[in-house]
Amino acid sequence: MNDQITVCGHVATDPKHHRTTSGLDITSFRLASQQRRYDQKQGSWVAQETNWYTVSAFRGLATASATSLVKGQRVIVLGRLRIRDWEQGDRRGTSVDIEADHIGPDIGWQPKGSGEAPVRAGANPAPAASESTGSGTGEWASAPPQDTPF
Repeated sequence: MNDQITVCGHVATDPKHHRTTSGLDITSFRLASQQRRYDQKQGSWVAQETNWYTVSAFRGLATASATSLVKGQRVIVLGRLRIRDWEQGDRRGTSVDIEADHIGPDIGWQPKGSGEAPVRAGANPAPAASESTGSGTGEWASAPPQDTPF
């Protein structure tokens, strides 16, 4: 199976990085993806089942993942889905793996207690000190192009 998949979820284990004898960098971690739905009767969001994936990254993406990702971080993973049956003694199961092509932070989510609210589409966030014009007015050093679709 060589299906493309995009999954949003939380890094559930500390990323494990190793290098093969041939020099190939590999980083892997477990990803937990949980859907939620709004329950009108309860007036709150209700968690649904959690899907679990083993994510593997190779070469440069492996090195970047090993140094950038932390357990609990919300990420978006794009890659190739691999579903495999396995046997170990009298135990059998199915593993669902993603060979990652891209991994990035889900910036729509902020960790609890970070003190920062997610930036909404169309909002103009305050610039970081390094991004300001230096005039002290809090304006962006350059405005985004007006013809962009986002």
